[in-house]
Amino acid sequence: MKGLVVLVMLACLATAQHQALIDYLERRLLAIEDRISLWHEQTARYASELRELKQQMVAQLENLDKEKEVLRGSLDSVGTRVDRVERELDYLETQNGAQPCVDVDDKLIEQQVTLVKEKQKAKYLKQSDCSDMISSIKAMKILKHVGGPKGTWAKDSGLGSGKVYVFNGTDGDTVNEFPSVQDFARSQGGLSPSTELRLPSRWRGTGHVVHRGHVYYVSRSAEEGEPRVIKYDMRNGTVVDSAVFPARDHVPVYGLSPDTVVDLAVDEEGLWAVYASRHDQRHVSLAKMDADTLDVEHTWDTPCARENAEAAFVICGTLYVVYNTQQPGRSRIQCVFDANGVVADEEAPLVYFPKRYGAHASLKYNPKEQLLYAWDDGYQILYRLAMKKKLEFADPGFHSLTGRSLPTAILDPLRQS
Repeated sequence: MKGLVVLVMLACLATAQHQALIDYLERRLLAIEDRISLWHEQTARYASELRELKQQMVAQLENLDKEKEVLRGSLDSVGTRVDRVERELDYLETQNGAQPCVDVDDKLIEQQVTLVKEKQKAKYLKQSDCSDMISSIKAMKILKHVGGPKGTWAKDSGLGSGKVYVFNGTDGDTVNEFPSVQDFARSQGGLSPSTELRLPSRWRGTGHVVHRGHVYYVSRSAEEGEPRVIKYDMRNGTVVDSAVFPARDHVPVYGLSPDTVVDLAVDEEGLWAVYASRHDQRHVSLAKMDADTLDVEHTWDTPCARENAEAAFVICGTLYVVYNTQQPGRSRIQCVFDANGVVADEEAPLVYFPKRYGAHASLKYNPKEQLLYAWDDGYQILYRLAMKKKLEFADPGFHSLTGRSLPTAILDPLRQS
């Protein structure tokens, strides 16, 4: 009997514990269900907030695109207005303003002109009677896009053959020859078809010229010492002459074209060299060379700065230095140096080039055509120049009897009297 009672008590105890376990498990399941329900609610809320945020971001991006288009339109409008203002300024700068009248006897004028010419001959013996000077850029023609961002192209400035020569890059030994400008413009697939001329040594920079059937270039070995100018005869394929250019401790001639150490140029008076050295590394120097012997006949220290200079060329014994900015913009002739002493830099007009692609790697003048052959970021461009006589720029003084401008050297004695 006692054993039965014990069994009953144990069964009751086990039932009570089982019920307590079941109750505990039910409470835990309810708690888990509550948490799952809360998670679902939070997930739904987060998803809704993300959708709202996405919609807001899409709306803001659309607004930004609209503002971007508006800003782009405003910038285009400003650029157009700036170009128009620059053209108007160019026009105003090329016009002669009101000038004071000076009544002078014609004989006195002739005497003063004779004195000025004698002084010029004492400074430098001219090889031509050229007295032209740039007044503006008359026209521009983009001929082709071939080669790298830097290079040189030009026509023989001394012969009437019409052949065009292309130096692609700033370091090489191959020159591409085309029969004419038209053939070069019509050529397809880069620099072919053309005749390749292999030079005996590598050229450096963009300072090469072609004159009277010869290529004048600066040897690649200039990195190891002083620049060496090579004269190469294209007809028989031989080096006619070479000379070490007398510029001690040379530096790149243009601040924006560090590959060019010496820039050779040809004009109506022959062969020139534009260079710079450490003794005056802030400014550009000019030298007149003998095209036959490569001898340096005369040198000048010019006031033209190297900083922000990109290229230069010579016309009628006058050096024109072209400037730009570190971020390529609109090029301009900002410094003029006349080796014959007729025109001072401050008396020369400021000439802007038409807006293009980047910066000039080279500018080569052809005196027979009065054209500039330019290389601009891989584009080959022709500039037609509008010219005037130097005496018109020499001084704001004007002779009322003869109707011509007078140089400063003539007016100074008259003003003193």
